[in-house]
Amino acid sequence: MMATGHAHRSRTLFLAGVLHAFTHIYQMALIPLYLPIQKFYRRDSVDDATLLVTAMLVAYFLPSYAMGILADRFSRKRLLAFGLAVNALGFIGLALAPNYGAALTCVIIAGLGGSFFHPAATALIAGLYPGKAGRALGFLGIGASVGFFIGPLYAGWRAENTQWQTPVLELGICGLAFAALFAWLADEHAAREISSLSPQRGEGWEVQKSVASSLTSGRNHPSPSIPLPVEGRGKSVATREPMFPTAALWFTFIAAALIFLLRDFTASSMGTVGSLFLQKARGFDVKATGFTISFIFIASAVSNPLFGHFSDRARLKWAAIMIALAAVFVALFPHVPKPWIIPTLLVYGFFIMASYPIVEAALMESVPDSARGRVFGLFITIGGLLGNLSHYIDGRWVESFGARASEVQTYYPLYNWLAVFLLLSLAGLPCLRVIRKREEATGAAMHRAPPAAVP
Repeated sequence: MMATGHAHRSRTLFLAGVLHAFTHIYQMALIPLYLPIQKFYRRDSVDDATLLVTAMLVAYFLPSYAMGILADRFSRKRLLAFGLAVNALGFIGLALAPNYGAALTCVIIAGLGGSFFHPAATALIAGLYPGKAGRALGFLGIGASVGFFIGPLYAGWRAENTQWQTPVLELGICGLAFAALFAWLADEHAAREISSLSPQRGEGWEVQKSVASSLTSGRNHPSPSIPLPVEGRGKSVATREPMFPTAALWFTFIAAALIFLLRDFTASSMGTVGSLFLQKARGFDVKATGFTISFIFIASAVSNPLFGHFSDRARLKWAAIMIALAAVFVALFPHVPKPWIIPTLLVYGFFIMASYPIVEAALMESVPDSARGRVFGLFITIGGLLGNLSHYIDGRWVESFGARASEVQTYYPLYNWLAVFLLLSLAGLPCLRVIRKREEATGAAMHRAPPAAVP
């Protein structure tokens, strides 16, 4: 039965990783296509093209808290499959959009579909791998690495040889096909694995029986932190456990989300500013730009699980190291000669991308499973939404350079600011430590409290 449980978790993790790849392919595919899109829709400035990515990501992050509520109440598998299908349909529509208004509508639809992923998937994987969430989320992050890599690489290559709509359409069709495959092959939450241990009532019934017995006999509850298994989220009564029990924890959580938006701003800007910098100041074409930008992400296929595993013993220390080292390479990037552009982006991505599963694991381990979808949904609604306004802001920023946009040194202050933003985001790590300690103290107090009388 243990082999069956391991196979269940491995299959679910793999499928979620592929779905993760599609989610980020769609986020990155348009980045090397800014100038062809501007030309096709006859827009006056490049910030109209970058606005498409900003609109998609606003639609991606804005409903994240609502998606977190759904992830805590309904089938996470079905939410993930449905979300990818909507995301893919948005891209198919974008490829066929005859004007800029229709294109803007389609990217918003795509973003709404993508918003299903992170709250449901992060909560699902953290629940499947208790005590090893950093390593598991690191493996899930490999999907993001592959998606980030393939998106600009494939879009730039295909657009250079055909037109910009071709890769958009093809990626949309592939995503729609995988959504159907995921719905067919993926399993539900680990509760089904547990319940399969007994063909009649399952281990979940035995746990509930044990808890009831301990209460009626006057003994304390075994542990208030152990959630009872739930047989099928879509068929169960949704839990009403609060996200945070005190106002102080709420304040600390909001502060952490706002601070980490600085990291997200820089991470997003390295793609958009990098695309414009390479094409305007370094003379790259669309194909070369897509190829180069893709190297930000490929090394994270190694760093995500590697440092995620290390962080299971020292979570916040490793997050601080990853972010600080990434800041160094952000400041260095515009100064390097052409042969060193790809290696610099490769090393930068190796560190910055590894910070994401580490921070996510720290956050997920600070709250109960029944609240993880909501907590992560609100976290990325705040930080991710504001941080990913960067694409439009970056477009306006570069547009303001005017004729100086073709000079490499014009970009030095911009990249220095992005490095500073990363260093400032380190202030979010103490907030996560406070949340973890206060949640542990609250749980200990609940454990010491005498059980309520049973009539």
